[in-house]
Amino acid sequence: MSDTITSILVSLYGRKQGVAASRRLRSLMADFPGHSAPDSSPDLDQTDVVLITYPDHVTAPDEPPLRTLGTFLRTYARNMITTVHLLPFYPSSSDDGFSVMDYRAVDPLLGSWADIRKLRTDFRLMFDLVLNHASAQGSWFKSFLRNDPKFRSFFKSVEGHPDMSRVVRPRALPLVTEFSATERQVRVWTTFGPDQVDLDYGDPNVLLEIIEVLLGYVRQGADLLRLDAVAYLWKEVGTTCIHRPQTYQIVRLIRAIADELAPNMRLVTETNVPHWENVSYFGNGRDMAHLVYNFALPPLVLHAFLSSSSVELSKWISGLEYPDGSATYLNFLASHDGIGLSPLRGLLTETQVSELTERVRRGGGMLSERTGDNGFPVPYELNVNYLDALNVEHRSPPDIEVKRFLSAHAIMLALRGIPAIYFHSLFGSRGWPEGAARTGSKRSVNREKVRQDVLEAELRDPGTIRHEIFTGFAELLEARASSAAFHPAAGQKVLDAGSAVMALLRTSADGRLRVLCVTNVTDTGQIVSARTLRGIDWRTAESRDLIAGQRIPRSGGGEVRLAPYQTAWFAADER
Repeated sequence: MSDTITSILVSLYGRKQGVAASRRLRSLMADFPGHSAPDSSPDLDQTDVVLITYPDHVTAPDEPPLRTLGTFLRTYARNMITTVHLLPFYPSSSDDGFSVMDYRAVDPLLGSWADIRKLRTDFRLMFDLVLNHASAQGSWFKSFLRNDPKFRSFFKSVEGHPDMSRVVRPRALPLVTEFSATERQVRVWTTFGPDQVDLDYGDPNVLLEIIEVLLGYVRQGADLLRLDAVAYLWKEVGTTCIHRPQTYQIVRLIRAIADELAPNMRLVTETNVPHWENVSYFGNGRDMAHLVYNFALPPLVLHAFLSSSSVELSKWISGLEYPDGSATYLNFLASHDGIGLSPLRGLLTETQVSELTERVRRGGGMLSERTGDNGFPVPYELNVNYLDALNVEHRSPPDIEVKRFLSAHAIMLALRGIPAIYFHSLFGSRGWPEGAARTGSKRSVNREKVRQDVLEAELRDPGTIRHEIFTGFAELLEARASSAAFHPAAGQKVLDAGSAVMALLRTSADGRLRVLCVTNVTDTGQIVSARTLRGIDWRTAESRDLIAGQRIPRSGGGEVRLAPYQTAWFAADER
């Protein structure tokens, strides 16, 4: 047991409880396979891509969805992605899996652990550790309500009526929910809603139970663990209950355990908060998250295309700081949730955020709100399919919609870090408003379940948007994998190509490979000037576009023309 682990437990619970928890944790860790012989973590490189998917995003009659998903991804995505982020596959009562009833089981309606192990033969896997709350209908909470001694303090209760006005929340629902327990009524914290009851990490038994769950996931093949809603972990009346010092200590504890027992595993923190708060979960680059979701990227890219200006996006990327060590960003544009607006705080003006929100709403998108500091609702996220969001005002022909969508993702793919692509983005889905109406959840607009035969038929049909987007992604991912300039630790510099063009220069670690990534974010043709192109150190009068796979001659003045919404990745001719 390292001194780090013991000292963290003592800092959380005091010497007596901390030392006792340390002994129990030592016993858990001693039983972990391979405990005595940790090996080195493999490096991630430019070939690594994460696919975010629900276990049942693609279905087939009379077959467990996890098995269908495995067959489908092996057929269509084996050469495109390296990691599958399986969103919660545990028995749950609501929120599409995030109200976990049994942390150690696979929902039998989805499949089995055997199906998950089979999927891991072709892909790395990311699991969700839903550690802020558990289902109000699960066995843990039922035991709590029965006053079972083991679970008596497992959940965060509220005594009396304290002032909780400072609590920061991602919802506009009541913070406290009352439940009928054995011979009493109890009021319990429900940060995310009445069916998601907050665990009380003030009890070391809760932390040890979650760590045992975590180690079980590693045994079952988790190569990455996503710490869901981790920012809200530690609650104290009279505080904001977000980003508490104890929360950071728990993340450090989990990282220390992982480094000792499972050094190949990577921790991913999910904190949909303003950017400067989000990056705090890197710690010093070696003691907290390996990967942090880059939450400001989706709304900033959307703003760039809807406003036809890359100014704010370029400025933000120019100021991105990357931690020491191997830690980096998980870059994405769409996920199972909406497009977060909180990360824009300090990056766009209130007027710009309001304009962005209104544009999406006018185009049919929805808006979720949370309770603000003054008790009134404030915008929290846009609930809209990303393809639809980019096209809410333009109503363009399908070929332009596809170009705009792929170019938005090309910016994400060019950025330093590891890219993550949502299932419905990779396979060109539109929004599912009837699903949102059916479930009563706005987030369902981007969570449609698709029949395998229908999806495959559209992917094979060159006349469909699905086919065009999927083949476009294949070209982008092949181009990205072909150059070490896209390594997650390779150099990155934003170049000034004017407000209409996003220009990013990536340089391999040895300085030999340089790729200039340019995207026209407008509906009119643009010129990339010779001054901008000089950053690539051309050797001939031609450049090579890694995406199109062809040479692009420059004009006599040394400039390159970009069509509306065109992206090009210019690499120097190596001859």
